[in-house]
Amino acid sequence: GWKNAINTTIINFNNEKMQITWAARAQFPSKNVSFSYTFDEGKHKVWKPCPTYLLDQDYNDGCIFKTEGPTLAISIRNSNGSEEIFSKSLKSDFYIKPNRPKNVTFFWKGDTVTVSCNKPERAVKCLRLELQYRSKFDTDWQSRTSKCCSVGEQGFDPRKCYSFRVRLKRLAPQCNVVNYSSDWEAETFWMNATLLESCDDDRQSQSNMILVLIVSLVVLLMILILLILLCKWQRLQKLFMPAIPDPKCIFADLFSDHNGNFQEWINKTDQSMVQTKLEYEEPECIIEAESQHEDEKNCDKQEPQEKIFIFPRSDENNDPKAAQIACLMPTSNTIASFAGFQLLMNDDMYV
Repeated sequence: GWKNAINTTIINFNNEKMQITWAARAQFPSKNVSFSYTFDEGKHKVWKPCPTYLLDQDYNDGCIFKTEGPTLAISIRNSNGSEEIFSKSLKSDFYIKPNRPKNVTFFWKGDTVTVSCNKPERAVKCLRLELQYRSKFDTDWQSRTSKCCSVGEQGFDPRKCYSFRVRLKRLAPQCNVVNYSSDWEAETFWMNATLLESCDDDRQSQSNMILVLIVSLVVLLMILILLILLCKWQRLQKLFMPAIPDPKCIFADLFSDHNGNFQEWINKTDQSMVQTKLEYEEPECIIEAESQHEDEKNCDKQEPQEKIFIFPRSDENNDPKAAQIACLMPTSNTIASFAGFQLLMNDDMYV
């Protein structure tokens, strides 16, 4: 009954070597077994012992040997080979596991990527090329499968970094009893048609860019704050510490005409002030009436006698000529003669 109970795993590596395992620790506890095989057909079979055993804690757990034909027969016996425990015949071509794809190339055109590899020497029709990819924002792989040996996909964002991996798959059940695929080709990293060491480089470059941007913003903000503080400081300085006027601007003639000699400058200034005061001093206006009898007669005939006005000295700021004219103004009832008016208008004479 052991012949039906034993489970075996059979793998034909690219039709080059066979690997058969039987889980000895679970199926044959505390017992060791031997393995033999043959690719011959018919009654005259030549059994070959296992050249290389796979061990599990010193127990024979599997065997690796060269693939020599499409038909395989295996036999598992006790340790000395006297008793057969398990036997099976099979087609080795139905257990092929392909090798990794060779010379994988990536062709980028816009947002479309085409991946291709070299064609295997055998059974190309039974093989499919599988492409898997994901961006740094994806948690699961996206998959695309096509005939060997080219596969394309579109919709890639040039701003994202993508991880790519490819493998060959054997069609089942058309060509294989078991759906075997090759091991994954080495993972590659691409961004905008540029090969990278890893997507961590892209994250690092983005983090560096963000850091540079933050530092630039901080520097600009600090410069703005300094400018604001400078303006405020200038206002405060003018408010609490007003600028001291330069005496050269106020007393320009002291430094330009007298070379800073204060005594000489003050003496000249006093003289100028005295002279100016004398020039603008106004004479007293005294109008005397003539004592001749002719005037009295004229006054009796025409109008009452002309009034005599004595005006005090006007303010120094008033015009001297205006003061003289004001002194000569007659009353409303007095009419001055033309000769007397001409005499009064003379600046150098007084009546």
